[in-house]
Amino acid sequence: MICLARHVRRLRRDAAALGLAQPEESDCERTLAEAAAAAFGAGDGIVRLEWRGSRLVGRPRALGEEPETWSAVLASTLHPGRSVTAGVKGIDLPHVARARDEARAAGADEAILLDAQGRVVEGARTNLLIALADGAVVTPPLARGAVAGLAREIVLEGARSIREADLGRDEILAAREVVATNAVRGARPIVAIDGAELGDGRAGPLARRLAELLANAE
Repeated sequence: MICLARHVRRLRRDAAALGLAQPEESDCERTLAEAAAAAFGAGDGIVRLEWRGSRLVGRPRALGEEPETWSAVLASTLHPGRSVTAGVKGIDLPHVARARDEARAAGADEAILLDAQGRVVEGARTNLLIALADGAVVTPPLARGAVAGLAREIVLEGARSIREADLGRDEILAAREVVATNAVRGARPIVAIDGAELGDGRAGPLARRLAELLANAE
């Protein structure tokens, strides 16, 4: 299982942040293994592990085909910003569900959420890494309320030059590259936003660098 120890550590960390009892590592690993074996046998697939406060639930789903490059929309749905549960990967978040609906309605792969001050926070299912027009590579600060994603953690460990920085709508539209990162989907270059081509409309060096970091992660 890919980065199993990181996934279990994140689940336990988030449970503690929510004031919940932490599931045992061995129970997490067993639940994942049992759900995967029942759903996929010896094949590949995805299991989403949920901690319901006293019960672990493994929700399997098949691996779907993902395009090599993505399109995105700037969601009209606002990100609520930092809260007491900032950084936690939760489920059934209304702002995320609405932003995903916007992306689907536009035929896009991802929705980019901004807060009430117009600052980029995160994707509806990813963290974002942005190569700016001046060549600097940044990611929105977790202080704005984004999920502390495992893929984000991995790439920041491997690419120390990436820094946190606030940026707005105009800056992301003028970026050289925007890359959406997710522990399951890897690094997906966003090559169009709101129907307008971004950069040269192709995956660039940042996307390739991040994909390599994630492919080699443990």
